[in-house]
Amino acid sequence: MHNKLQEDTFFTKTTDISLCAALCCVGFKIAEIEQGPNGRAIFSFEKSEKLDNVIKRYFNHELKVEPSAYFNFLKEIKTQIYNLG
Repeated sequence: MHNKLQEDTFFTKTTDISLCAALCCVGFKIAEIEQGPNGRAIFSFEKSEKLDNVIKRYFNHELKVEPSAYFNFLKEIKTQIYNLG
C-alpha cells in the first residue's frame, strides 16, 4: 500500500485528506477521525476488498468523482478536524 496508508485487522487508516474526500464521494464512510502524535488527522475506514480497489484506482489516477461533491466533502472533513480540539 501507499506510504500514507496504515492497515490493521479491521481498518485502513490514512492521513491523506484528498484520498479521504474521494472515498467519501464514492460512498465510503469515515469510521473514525483521530489526532495523531504529530497533530495530523488520521482517518479510519472499515477495511474491505472494495475499499482496497478504490484506493488503487485513486493512486493510479483512474478514480473519477463529481467535483462539487468532492469540494463539499473536503469542507465537511476540515470542519470535523477543526472540531477535534
